[in-house]
Amino acid sequence: MMITRKYWALLLVVLLFTAQSCSDELETDLISEDALALRGGGNGGPGGANQGDIELTDLTHEVSTEWADLFLTVDRYAYGMRPNATARAIAYINLAAYETAAPFMRSYETTSRKFQDLKIDQRRARKKIDIEVALNAVYADVLDHFMTNVDNGAKAGIATLEASLQNEFQEDLSTEEVQNSTAWGAYVAEQIIAFSQTDEEAEEQILEPQPSSYEPPTGDGYWTYSAEPERALFPYWGKVRTFVISSEKTTSVAPVQYSVNPNSNYYAQMQEVLEVNNTAKEEQNEDLWIAEFWSDDVEGLMMSPPGRQVSLAKQLTEQADLNLQETLVLFLRLGFALNDAAVSTWADKYEHMVMRPSNYIRAFIDPSFQTNLFRLVYWPNPSFPGYPSGHSCFASAAGGVFIDQFGNDINFTDRSHEGRTEFLGEPRTFSTIEDMASENAFSRVPLGVHIRMDCTEGLRLGYEISDAVNKFDLRRGHK
Repeated sequence: MMITRKYWALLLVVLLFTAQSCSDELETDLISEDALALRGGGNGGPGGANQGDIELTDLTHEVSTEWADLFLTVDRYAYGMRPNATARAIAYINLAAYETAAPFMRSYETTSRKFQDLKIDQRRARKKIDIEVALNAVYADVLDHFMTNVDNGAKAGIATLEASLQNEFQEDLSTEEVQNSTAWGAYVAEQIIAFSQTDEEAEEQILEPQPSSYEPPTGDGYWTYSAEPERALFPYWGKVRTFVISSEKTTSVAPVQYSVNPNSNYYAQMQEVLEVNNTAKEEQNEDLWIAEFWSDDVEGLMMSPPGRQVSLAKQLTEQADLNLQETLVLFLRLGFALNDAAVSTWADKYEHMVMRPSNYIRAFIDPSFQTNLFRLVYWPNPSFPGYPSGHSCFASAAGGVFIDQFGNDINFTDRSHEGRTEFLGEPRTFSTIEDMASENAFSRVPLGVHIRMDCTEGLRLGYEISDAVNKFDLRRGHK
């Protein structure tokens, strides 16, 4: 009898396990079949998830580029965020958009398996969902959450664009489909926001970007502040969450040794800034155009430096006429690259503590020196150490992602500041993305805020980060 009981007990366990496995497989199949059946939204086609499968590759980039365009307006008027909190916001906003579409992608999978604290129940996407309505909803929610300290006039555009696009996309959809789609987008936004809040370092630092508790170390050639407005900005940002590559994993090249000897390399780099900055100002030459064209330093006047890369991505997407899936993947990679660039750059800045050119030049070369940035701002120096240049790192981190998507050789005109008269924003044309990233990086020399080694190292570091991001494979079936 004991053998018989054990036999039947074992048989029961096997049967239960088999039934559960079949159930799991069936559920997976149902998710796959239901999720991949979606309508084209505002791009036409019969309504209803069961009335023809339309791939994300058949949809245009419109919903993403429309929201990117609004982001740039909001970014211009977001105070106290740039550049670090802005780079982080770009990452989470585009992660939310990607995750909203992930259940409907045949070629790409969710990132939730990559990040321990990210919880998204894709079974919620099994109902009839229009992906463009869902994306419209998620963009509105995450843009409103992550873009802080924005005046009501700029933020009012979020509700306006959401309503406008929903009216366009919901044509021929049932009330049920609209509700399901909006609910899915809202759910994903909620989960992404919750995920972001598990990064307590970032959440705390955004509330106090210039902490009074931080006092920089002292030493020859060290960066320091001379008044409260110049107090250290995001000095602990190196501890913030990264998505692909941490500051511990990126390499760091030591700066040129500090020296006040006129025959030294360090002095020569400071002398170069003085001469190029002043010549640009006196002659109103192309260097001044380049310096102001790429500045993006001034809140209320220009988009942020990370935001400028969103502008470039939007323009490149429109020029190449990417489909919706390609656009979502591109912006996801861009967000990851910009976020991780901010973390690694700021970790290195506060490790090396390299002083800004204006302080050195006034002390040892020309007491009357003034940067070309000064006419646009009330304070002459960015409030953090110079090496490596964050501007340069953002340029190449994004540039490497763009090269991976579009190739390096490209006839492209950047119209980010077209029509602006407050500064030199006339469009500039580039034959390669590398040339564009390099010009952006070294524009900081004629602007007067960085020496050459800052830009060289920032450019190198950014490409290292973009290489890692481009290898971050989310394709289905790939390890």
